[in-house]
Amino acid sequence: MNFLNKLERKFGRYAISNISLMLIICYGFGYAIQFVNASFLNYLTLNPYLILHGQIWRLVTWILVPPSSFGIFTIISLYFYYWLGTTLERTWGTFRYNVFLLSGMLFTILGSFVLLAYCYLAFGTEIVMIGARAFFTEAVGSYFTLFSTYYVNLSIFLAFALTFPEMQVLLFFIIPVKIKWLGLFDAVITVYAFLTSGIAGKIIIGASLLNVVVFFFATRDMMRMSPKQIRRRQTFRQEVKKGTGVTRHKCAICGRTELDGNLEFRFCSKCDGNYEYCQDHLFTHEHVKHH
Repeated sequence: MNFLNKLERKFGRYAISNISLMLIICYGFGYAIQFVNASFLNYLTLNPYLILHGQIWRLVTWILVPPSSFGIFTIISLYFYYWLGTTLERTWGTFRYNVFLLSGMLFTILGSFVLLAYCYLAFGTEIVMIGARAFFTEAVGSYFTLFSTYYVNLSIFLAFALTFPEMQVLLFFIIPVKIKWLGLFDAVITVYAFLTSGIAGKIIIGASLLNVVVFFFATRDMMRMSPKQIRRRQTFRQEVKKGTGVTRHKCAICGRTELDGNLEFRFCSKCDGNYEYCQDHLFTHEHVKHH
């Protein structure tokens, strides 16, 4: 938390507000491309071999590749994830939510390069025989497509379940269930997939969800607070940052502060105690004497 606080003080002004909406808009572009020419999405996926050979746009464009085919349930899911993301942003603060989401994307990218390195170590002979380009685009190219926004969305949901475990949602719009049970269900499925997968699967799942693990250990103190306490803390920090609601000076006579105009304040050396006065009362007040 101290590390995050230092980062926020230094870089907080660069945080992107409503970043969840931007992610949904990226999906929208991806679905449009899928509708016009689905095969073009192959030029946007996260393939580290092709990135190292000049296709550096893939470092960003993989976010455009939608997590599933388009349908009515897709619209519902996207709205649900937008709601999850904006709620987390309001609760944690824009900067912390940015760090969480962008670190998940960064870990995903790093994970793809780890898988690339593993392939070179484990399948060096096959790569030489087949040719590196053919190997990484045909033989194992499908593995790299698994580095997708699916796990970005899953990380948002798991983080939400950790933050608001007692919140209740309607499963299938009918069955009331606490979010912690849905989160636990997804976590069990993910852990099972991790344990039963090969090395490639473990790298994909582990890297893509590493931000959830980092979040859990970095914000344990924050998680012990209720959502209302977290919001109050965030509101207080925003007020301090904006200079509203929290003042440093107050006149002992009229009660005015630096928010009431371009006033100057001074402490009176003749009063017994720390009494501060505005420019209008510094020389006209009655000195306070303790007998």
